Amino acid sequence: MNSPPEKKYRGRFAPSPTGPLHFGSLVAAVGSYLQAKSQGGEWLVRMEDIDAPRNVPGAADEILRTLQAFGFAWDGAVIYQSQRAGLYRATLDQLAAQGATFACACSRKEIADSSLFGIDGPVYPGTCRAGLAAGRSGRAIRLRVGSAVIEFTDLIQGSIRQNLATEIGDFVLCRADGIIAYQLAVAVDDADQGITQIIRGADLLASTPRQIFLQQLLGFAWPRYGHLPIVTNPAGEKLSKQTLAQAIEVKNATNLLFNALCFLGQNPPAELRRSSQKPLWDWAFRHWSGANVPSVAALQTDGARNSTSKLL
Repeated sequence: MNSPPEKKYRGRFAPSPTGPLHFGSLVAAVGSYLQAKSQGGEWLVRMEDIDAPRNVPGAADEILRTLQAFGFAWDGAVIYQSQRAGLYRATLDQLAAQGATFACACSRKEIADSSLFGIDGPVYPGTCRAGLAAGRSGRAIRLRVGSAVIEFTDLIQGSIRQNLATEIGDFVLCRADGIIAYQLAVAVDDADQGITQIIRGADLLASTPRQIFLQQLLGFAWPRYGHLPIVTNPAGEKLSKQTLAQAIEVKNATNLLFNALCFLGQNPPAELRRSSQKPLWDWAFRHWSGANVPSVAALQTDGARNSTSKLL
């Protein structure tokens, strides 16, 4: 019997519109874009704007304009999480019908005061798992993790193993303010869009087992994952709005693209730094090698210009 044909590669870049793109965002975009195009695949853009209080007005449009100005070309229409609440709610109802969720009345302070610290914050101690205490009402909706241990091989970081019960605990799917949590939204979106491979920053590596666990419960196919080194400043902090990361400038696009390729271990010829975008992209399409991406969680840039990098 002939084996079924492999699915066409579908990757994605999924920024949150909390501010302009910075160099760390550019690295993630370049890595995911070249991985998709080097395999003749599609590259989608999804705007992860479900957390409305964090969104900056106009940031989503500015992100798309910046991507275009840097030479990125995405496939299909841009998806906005803020327009997909009905799909997330239906999935939440499905999990509730499976008995996989429960209401939680705990505040953040109560959890912090009664739990151990895990790899992504306090480990939920299970206070409301068997039901709410008398006189208390549910604030958030959590997913039961049971004794689940998730193992997978990351394309860049190698073998990953996470015990959800001891390292994470029952995690939130719907927050106390009614906003659907990132873990649920991204698992639903990746399945709905048929994403086959996810290349993103290693700051999201700890989240991946939670998304895989959700995929298992919902009967979704697993994408393959590859987590790029995150970009840090000289103080060792991840580049972000909170650490005052500078927005990337279109006037410096070729130089920044060159630096992003160097950061990702691609080593383009020095003369391409002074070229226009097209020769640099053409070289990158021909020479992209995921195997050359450093298999470390973080790399440090040399100042605001991101001119060089070194292993942390």
